[in-house]
Order: sequence, then C-alpha cells, then structure tokens
Amino acid sequence: MPKNLSQIARQKKIKYFLISFVDLFGVLRSKLVPAQAISEMQKNGAGFAGFAAWLDMTPADSDMFGVPDPNSLIQLPWNKEIGWLASDLYMDGNTVKASPRVMLKEQIKKLSQKKLQMKSGVECEYFLISEDGSKIADPRDIQSKPCYDQSALMRRYDLIKEICDSMIELGWKPYQNDHEDANGQFEMNWDYSDSLITADRHVFFKFMVKSLAEKHGLRATFMPKPFHNLTGNGCHAHVSVWNGKNNKFLDKKDTLGLSKLAYNFLGGIMNNTQALSAFFNPTINSYRRINAPPTKSGATWSPSSISYTGNNRTHMIRIPDQGRFELRLMDGSANPYLLQAGIIAAGLEGINKKLNPGKPLHCNMYKDYKKYPNLKKLPNDINQAISMLQKSKSLANAFGKDVIGSYIKLKTSEIKDFRSKSTFNKKKPVTKWEKDNTLDC
Repeated sequence: MPKNLSQIARQKKIKYFLISFVDLFGVLRSKLVPAQAISEMQKNGAGFAGFAAWLDMTPADSDMFGVPDPNSLIQLPWNKEIGWLASDLYMDGNTVKASPRVMLKEQIKKLSQKKLQMKSGVECEYFLISEDGSKIADPRDIQSKPCYDQSALMRRYDLIKEICDSMIELGWKPYQNDHEDANGQFEMNWDYSDSLITADRHVFFKFMVKSLAEKHGLRATFMPKPFHNLTGNGCHAHVSVWNGKNNKFLDKKDTLGLSKLAYNFLGGIMNNTQALSAFFNPTINSYRRINAPPTKSGATWSPSSISYTGNNRTHMIRIPDQGRFELRLMDGSANPYLLQAGIIAAGLEGINKKLNPGKPLHCNMYKDYKKYPNLKKLPNDINQAISMLQKSKSLANAFGKDVIGSYIKLKTSEIKDFRSKSTFNKKKPVTKWEKDNTLDC
C-alpha cells in the first residue's frame, strides 16, 4: 500500500508540495501543489508541457504528467510548510523513456534481475560566489593551498551548519564538511544508500544548498569550472554492489579488496568511459576541468586518462579501501539520475561480458602519464564526448537508440548555440556564455 500523501500532509502540517522532475540537462522543474489537491496528483500526476523542458518533444505532443513517488518525500527543513517530491514522467499512459529518473529505474530493474543492488554515495563540491558570478564571495579566502582552511570554513559556519543540520534532521547521516582545494569551494558528505535514494537526495541537496545560500545572502554554484585558475567542482561517486546485506564487491583475500564481480563491473565502466563522459561531464564548461593544466593549488585533482589504482587520487578510479571504488570523473553539472544510471549500465555490461579492467597502476599519473602512451584518454571537449556516445553500441543497447538520440540532439543544439556566440579555449578565461548557461546547473 503506497503512502497516502494527503494523510501525511495533515500529520506533518504540509500546506504545499513541490512535484518535481529533472530534465535531460539536469534542470529541476516543479509545480507547487496545495495539499488539498495532492490526492488527485498522487493518482494522476501533475501536468507539464514536455516541450517547455529539455526533453526531445514538440508543442504538438500530449500533456506529460509527473507522478510523485511518495517514498521520495522530503519536508523542507527551512520551510516545513513545503514537501518536495521526485516524480516519474508519463505521457499517454506510458513512462517517458528519455526522462532521467525513469532511465535510472530501468537500469536498477535490470540489475535487480541478477539479484543485485547498487549502493552509492556522492561527494558534491560547490563554490560560494558573488551574485554576478565574477568572483568568490569571501575576499579573505586567498591561500594558494586553501584546502581544509579552518578560518575560511568557519567564516561560513552559519550556512554550513544550517545545511548540515538539515541533513541530520532528514536522516541522511552527514559525517563531514570541509573547505575544498579551491578558494571559495566547499564539500559536504553524507552516508551512502541505494542508488535511487542517493540520486533523489543529490537533486535535493543541490536545491537545498542554493536555497540556503540565497537565504544567507550568497550564491552557490556547482558549475564544473567557474574560474579557470582554480580547481573545479567534482562530484565523485563511491560505488558498491550488494545482495541483501552481502557486499558482492568485497573480497578480503584480494590485494585491493575487490571481488571478481567488482573487477568485471570496473571493466565495464572503463570500457564505456569515453562515451559516458557525455553524461558525467555534460557541459561545455566540463572540459575545462578534465585534461586541464595545473591550477593555483598545484593540481587539478581531476583525471585525464582512463586508469584505476589503489588509494591514489591521480587516477580516474581510486580504490580507497576494500569492497568499493571511487569514480572521480563526474563533475558538478552531472545529472544526478544519469550519473547513477550510467554507472549501472556500464557495470552491467562488464558483468555480462566478464570484462577485465587490466592491472592497476600505482604511479603519480599527473607526472608519469607519458610513460603510458597506450592508455585511453578522456574526451578533450563536449564534441568528442558526444561523438563517442553516438558511436557507443553498449549505451544504445542499455538505454535505447531513441533515448540516446534525443540526448545527442539536444546537446548538439546547445553546442551550436555556444559556437554562434563564443569559442572554447582552456587556456583562456571562462566565457560569458559558459557562466550564463552553467552557473546554476
């Protein structure tokens, strides 16, 4: 029996619900629904015009309905009158296949057929910046190596505390907050969970950080690289696969603590990385972060080659301890649902084909990359990533040719718009177009 949202509204004194969905570009779309109407919405969904969002539709298409998932309900800690709900999109009685949450749920279903469940956690980095996005908000945050700077962290204590208190109240089990490697940059971590729960929380976290930053007179951005001389915003994912309470990635006898299943899963990710970059690094600005020259701090902390290692942050995939790995490719603009869906789809191919990721490398990849000329490289710009996605039979099989085609069509249109106004050069400052179109990603 599904949760009764009308009853919950009365119990929790919720007056309004935000029925939300995320489009293919990661934009959070919502309708504000009074509690008195939520029963009808829970049954039939809130109506949207699909063409009005970044979905491959036309004005002639039927109404699209966001059917809220009551299990996703989050009562806003800073405004308890409002309940936030993730929804699944339907049109003409069928799910919209090219909608990110539906795409993720389809991959979860495929994995569950093997009696497996992916659990994941994300590390969300963000900047606190001026209203116009031209500079960081704290003029005293000027160290060349500002990571973990206590003074800069504590100058933002009121905001960090409110965000962390909110996560505690919501039961997310946050466990650390820090000033990151760039001036004005922060990271907040909470406990891992089922991939769908993590994706929903990831969506809400970005909304919460932006909202509470505004409340404190600040602006938060998850843009991959808002400042060309500073370390960019990553969104690292920690991944493991389970059967009930049994971590199927764990093998204590293995040197790195991973099972054969884990290595196969890892092989699938590495085999599809170039194409997955179109999901994991989806903006033009994303490619200022990867394959980038050293930053003010001395390192980008982002990958350039497709490689894996033990506890070593210079590689794309790090195995920090037994039974899990960290995928360091994704950035702050990644769509939370496509991030998780892409990992599962690639991992499933690795399991099904028993793909071998090869041997780990234990070098400083930032210094020793020339010693490994045969390593596959990450795309150098969004065009290369889209081209690799277009050629990928694996991802077309996983998500459907039409779904991938829709994504490519919309991204190609975005690239065309950028090219009509600007040019991309990693050595030059971030363009106005990039900031206008990515600061609020």
